[in-house]
Amino acid sequence: MLDIKYIRDHLNEVKQAIKNKNSTVNIEEVLKKYDAKRELQKNLDDLNQQRNAFANQGKKNKPTPDQIELGKNLKQQASKIEEELRKVEHDYQVLMYQVPNVPTQDTPVGADESGNVMVREWGTQPQFDFTPKPHWELGKALDVIDNEAAARVSGARFTYLKKELALMEYALVQLAFSVTLEQGFIPVIPPIFIKPDVFEKMGRLHPAAERYYIPSDDLYLIGSAEHTLGSIHLGEIIPEAKLPLRYIAFSPALRREAGAASKDTRGILRLHQFHKIEMEVFSTPEQGMAEHNLLVSIEETLLQKLNLPYQVLLKCTGDIGDPNARGMDINTWMPGQGVYRETHTADYMTDYQARRLNTRYRQADGSTNFVHMNDATALAIGRIIAAIMENYQQADGTIIIPEVLHPWMFNHTRVAFAA
Repeated sequence: MLDIKYIRDHLNEVKQAIKNKNSTVNIEEVLKKYDAKRELQKNLDDLNQQRNAFANQGKKNKPTPDQIELGKNLKQQASKIEEELRKVEHDYQVLMYQVPNVPTQDTPVGADESGNVMVREWGTQPQFDFTPKPHWELGKALDVIDNEAAARVSGARFTYLKKELALMEYALVQLAFSVTLEQGFIPVIPPIFIKPDVFEKMGRLHPAAERYYIPSDDLYLIGSAEHTLGSIHLGEIIPEAKLPLRYIAFSPALRREAGAASKDTRGILRLHQFHKIEMEVFSTPEQGMAEHNLLVSIEETLLQKLNLPYQVLLKCTGDIGDPNARGMDINTWMPGQGVYRETHTADYMTDYQARRLNTRYRQADGSTNFVHMNDATALAIGRIIAAIMENYQQADGTIIIPEVLHPWMFNHTRVAFAA
């Protein structure tokens, strides 16, 4: 959420951000609601002062019938204004939550992901003396991905990862933790349920059709560890000396994929349930951009250790979310599909989420300020497994497991056909 003073002082800038982010919020209506809220609050404060004055007089002298009647009228007026104020405050907050963050100056303007700008590439695409297969064909032939059995048990877009791929998942977790712990990250296993109001404060609830909701408990299932990791300091004040505060979390990610009915239906690229390792950083405003760059560098380090070719893209205004001031994507080469596919993202939120979550830090002089927040994908496990399968496939149909994962693979160095 933006500060209302910032909106007033940078109105043209905010209007441009609304346009560039394809938002439909009416900023003039936001300001109108804010002014109405202030006026009602002023009227309520004036009435309450009068009521307090009458109450103090009543303690000294017995009130007259006229004074009693006036007191009743003031109470009724205050009650009416309070009711109106509650409605205006609700409407104002709903509108404020729709105002997107202002992108950084280097964020390219674009309508959608086609406007993203590639800033660098790394690695050499592997060359094969055979036609490389997509991971879903490899997984079925090697009996390590079983979407059919999962469909019978759970429905479409679920899977069983088996044998070496099951081991590989946890090896990737260990790899990500080993790299991030060296950078002072705190490991976390977060809750996978989140309250609706907290989800709203994170700015990640919508589109709600993408979320799994449990009505009996009034809870949502998270679509990423970011959702409960970013809200870990809800309503708290963090000592400045502790910043930057870095977390890394491993959790399931659960998404209905309501808007992707016919997209990526094969393999393990777009499932209802998958696992991710997410990074979250809380910092001062001065540290925010450096932490954003650190997260991207960690993503690249992990891909380089796995020797997977990739491209780094600066996301455009139409592709970053409303809370984002800046976003970076990394797309990894999938030779079996002949394309780079998104495997990582890194989002810099400035203080947009922190204002909604009321997450602050206390400065040396005792004053408080809102933290800046960053989140990023360390590894989206399914997509990285798919990339490993396609890049490390062999002519005989087997798959070499990257050497960096061997310490956690229990002597399994290849995905091979069952004997």
